[in-house]
Amino acid sequence: MSIQTERNQEATVYIGNLDERVTSQLIWELMVQAGPVVNVHLPKDRVTQMTQGYGFCEFQTEEDASYAVNIMNMVKLYGKPIRVNKALADKKPVDIGANLFISNLDPDIDEKALFDTFISFGTIVLTPKIVRDAETGISKGYAFVCFDSFEASDSAISSMDGQYLATKKISVDYAIKKDGKGEKHGSAAERLLAAQAKKNQPTAINAPLPPQAIAAAPPSLHGYQNFQTQQFPPYQQQQQYPPQPAVPYGMNPIMAQQNMQPHANMYPQYQQQQQQQHMYYPNQ
Repeated sequence: MSIQTERNQEATVYIGNLDERVTSQLIWELMVQAGPVVNVHLPKDRVTQMTQGYGFCEFQTEEDASYAVNIMNMVKLYGKPIRVNKALADKKPVDIGANLFISNLDPDIDEKALFDTFISFGTIVLTPKIVRDAETGISKGYAFVCFDSFEASDSAISSMDGQYLATKKISVDYAIKKDGKGEKHGSAAERLLAAQAKKNQPTAINAPLPPQAIAAAPPSLHGYQNFQTQQFPPYQQQQQYPPQPAVPYGMNPIMAQQNMQPHANMYPQYQQQQQQQHMYYPNQ
């Protein structure tokens, strides 16, 4: 579970708001329920060797990563709802011009702090870039954040411009274009092109799951007694044998299960699995 030299960014999710007791093993066991996991990395403080409250999980496929975002976001670990998000929306994110320039940054502000601050306004299509000294690596006090829509960037400007981030009052505005003419992003022409591009985009296939897809919680992992297990991937559903009987509309699932148990001489292995599933697991 150590960090790899090259990570598949499209198949990687960012996990934030982690309790200090959360381990890589716990994240692995949680995320594997969304799909096969390749790597988990929780950065640690160089001095204290404590985790810094965020990490990354790489899946085998981009589809599994998107599925994890849908079902794992806001799951509680040690009482804290975690944030699961994909910073890269597509393999080749389209630069529509919703790019912000953030200045007067506190030198202690890093990329993670910027991501956590601005992700609440919309989807960030590129990792926030803090301009640093090439030799010392110290921040020069300004950075760039790119969103996937002007609605998100407009909201970020109106909410964060002139606000304090750490010890300094930051300035947030549209970045200057790279064509050398000194014009800023966010022009009417850019907004028109972005609106047209949005109309031509295909409908997303990874829409959030409906509330009825949420199932009961498996109490097997220490640390997330409040975890709510959502619908599992198709390959996991296919491993269930025999098929689960349908629950009549309006009937309590537990009562339905009690009324539809298999015959004593049928599926002995299945009955054993059912008995194990109904064992009492005390919170640890």
